Amino acid sequence: MTIPMKGTKTVTVTVMVGVGSRHESDKEAGLSHFIEHMLFKGTKKRPDTLAISEELDSIGGEFNAFTGKDKTGYYAKVDAKHFEKALDVVSDMYLNSKLEEEEIRKESGTIIQEISMYEDMPMRRIGDEFENLLYKGSALGREIAGGKATVASFSRKDFVRYMDKFYLASDTVVCVAGKMNEEKVIAKVKEYFDGMRDGKRPKLKAVKESQKKPELVIRYKKTDQTQLLVGTRAYHQSHPDRFSLGLLSTILGANMSSRLFIEVREKRGLAYYVRTSADMYQDCGYIATQAGVEHKNLKPALKTILEQYSKIAAEKVEDRELQRAKDYIKGKSVMGFEASDEVSMFFVEQEVSKEKIMTLEDIFEKIDVVTAEDVQRVAKDVFQNSKLNLAVIGPHKNTKDLEKILNL
Repeated sequence: MTIPMKGTKTVTVTVMVGVGSRHESDKEAGLSHFIEHMLFKGTKKRPDTLAISEELDSIGGEFNAFTGKDKTGYYAKVDAKHFEKALDVVSDMYLNSKLEEEEIRKESGTIIQEISMYEDMPMRRIGDEFENLLYKGSALGREIAGGKATVASFSRKDFVRYMDKFYLASDTVVCVAGKMNEEKVIAKVKEYFDGMRDGKRPKLKAVKESQKKPELVIRYKKTDQTQLLVGTRAYHQSHPDRFSLGLLSTILGANMSSRLFIEVREKRGLAYYVRTSADMYQDCGYIATQAGVEHKNLKPALKTILEQYSKIAAEKVEDRELQRAKDYIKGKSVMGFEASDEVSMFFVEQEVSKEKIMTLEDIFEKIDVVTAEDVQRVAKDVFQNSKLNLAVIGPHKNTKDLEKILNL
């Protein structure tokens, strides 16, 4: 994909493959993330991590990678005159990494420490607990980094087998966004990726959702603050009501004028941090609110959040509030589009997901036609007691009061 941009002097090269932690078997848990780490460990042309990082650091480039539940991405953002250098390095890592046994052994220790680090970060960990509750028994509910036992067990043959299965030309997208000569970019990408192996990737196992009553998980941990994440099952990433859901989450808790920010933080002083978001996968999704509160304020904070869920389902939002939410989403999107890395990520994720490519203008049109009736209809649909889920991290053991609030 090529996305020429006027008014920028940078270019971002992103290579993304449509595989993530949800594609792993139980024995492979954490392998997608481990591969992401290993691709920075050296190729024949660039024998070690230092050789890779020095080459991009020497031109002031920004480079990194990430693993999601359904995708893995590698990127470099550079001064546009260094485009070929960025493409050379990223493609070399992606196609020619050595995956040496000794480096795998060393990196397993690094990743095990990364897992331990996340254990000590309740604000981050709470999302894993929530998805584990929603999708328990499936790979989608598992932590992206995997478990310490599986990470310690991997050998080179595991990496090679997994990459042969998933790192295929038919499921790889190369996206270049920024200042460019399109003809040169296309020719160079063809040159670097020519001969990449292909094949038919295994079919994704869809999540089967079945919930008849509210669900609750409490992870006991001695902390200075209780983290809670409460929400309901909602829509997948191609659902026609996803734009209404996005506006619903914006109105509830996307910014400092949102309902939950005002009710939970400003009026009651229950939390410093409170935010609502809608997360969507290929076959499922949810809307949820996260907050960090004093231990004694867990119940009042939870009650306040659920009251706002009920209120927005019972009463139509005013046109002025809805328009404000639409303008907020548009403004954030436009500002993000000033950066070549944001533009690259916006388009490459759509392509990897095999979705119809939508421009910002297409999305704005979809947002503009959403009515107050649509938002209320979606709120009534998703904010049902039977779809409710709550995850808590903190020094709590008694579930009875929380069960009463959830009407369990």
